[in-house]
Amino acid sequence: LATDVLSGERADDGLYIPIIKRIEAGLSSGRLLFVGDCKMSALATRAYMAERQHAYLAPLPLTGGTADTMAQWIDEGIAKDREGALPPSMRVNPCGTAVLVAEGYERERPCALAGSAPSWSERVLVVRSPVHAAQQAVGLEKRLVQAEHKLAALTPARGRGKRQLTDEVTLVEAIARVLQEQQVEGLLTVAWERQVEQQIHYVGRGRGSAKRAQQVREHIRYHITRIAREEDTIATLTARFGWKAFVTNATQQRLSLADAVLCYRNEYRIERIFNRLKSRVHIAPLFVTRDDQIEGLTYLLTLGVRVLTVMEFVLRRSLQNEQTHLPGLHPENGKKMTNTPTAERILKAFLEVSLSILQTATGEEIRRWLTPLSALQQAILSRLGLATSLYQQLGIQNSGN
Repeated sequence: LATDVLSGERADDGLYIPIIKRIEAGLSSGRLLFVGDCKMSALATRAYMAERQHAYLAPLPLTGGTADTMAQWIDEGIAKDREGALPPSMRVNPCGTAVLVAEGYERERPCALAGSAPSWSERVLVVRSPVHAAQQAVGLEKRLVQAEHKLAALTPARGRGKRQLTDEVTLVEAIARVLQEQQVEGLLTVAWERQVEQQIHYVGRGRGSAKRAQQVREHIRYHITRIAREEDTIATLTARFGWKAFVTNATQQRLSLADAVLCYRNEYRIERIFNRLKSRVHIAPLFVTRDDQIEGLTYLLTLGVRVLTVMEFVLRRSLQNEQTHLPGLHPENGKKMTNTPTAERILKAFLEVSLSILQTATGEEIRRWLTPLSALQQAILSRLGLATSLYQQLGIQNSGN
């Protein structure tokens, strides 16, 4: 509904209210639901939407007081999970199987913005995603393995070109640096020992003898003997993975916890728009020099992306409402059928369409040859609400200039 082209050095927080005002001006209906990222959860933005009686749904950033409060919310969620008091949020996947999307609980709190703005009440949705938790666990395992390899490499065996650490302070600093770089502080225990090797040398030059003075030289090195994982600490940390907090002022009747989770998960559709701008319509690089050219070309390309998005939405809605599928959109697999075609595959279905125009030497007559529509192409146009006569008019022969 609204697109802005802004310079990159501007902060995101202050851009939401102007966009919301433009949307309000274009829509007559009130009480809209705005779903956004953590930048939209700024208190001033939430206060404006609450004052205008709009609903919002946004995640809270782990900064400021929220970071401290989030630890308490996670503790409460873990306790509820042990009691089996976390209601699940389910979703049916494309295979028709119900899968667990998230589980969580909610609490209510008052909100107010300093000044004359009225206070309001909002719900805090504390949600745990099993998929996100598993991804974080995999990332932690990779960091632990990398830290173990780097720690072991600090004290290699004696040999040519193998630098030995001879100072304990240097070893301690190197261990702390590895743990900090891999973000595994407190998760690994490292033990080391001081090894002393004594060698006897004769004083001065020449061959040794029984009466010649000797001296003892000590070669000191530090060697890491054990790298152990703190399994209890790791298990405690892993239990806190996957948690996220959302805020909304919508009522439970309008937006339940499960509906809020699924609603926010659909935000990927917005991200697909930006992916199309980059990979399909190739918004970058822009071979222009003036700011107005950049702005105009960006608006033009975003308009094209909107056409792709609307076309895809309308066709998918028609297929899902009729519970049917379209064949022939996957040339690599002719038997494959889908009810979620992409706009790119829809356009490829019309790739072989051509219009040939022949004009006589006198210029008195124009002949046109138009590729007939296939059954698949007719079905697509019909589900898009477009009559095939619009296409057939391209082939009408006209007389005269």
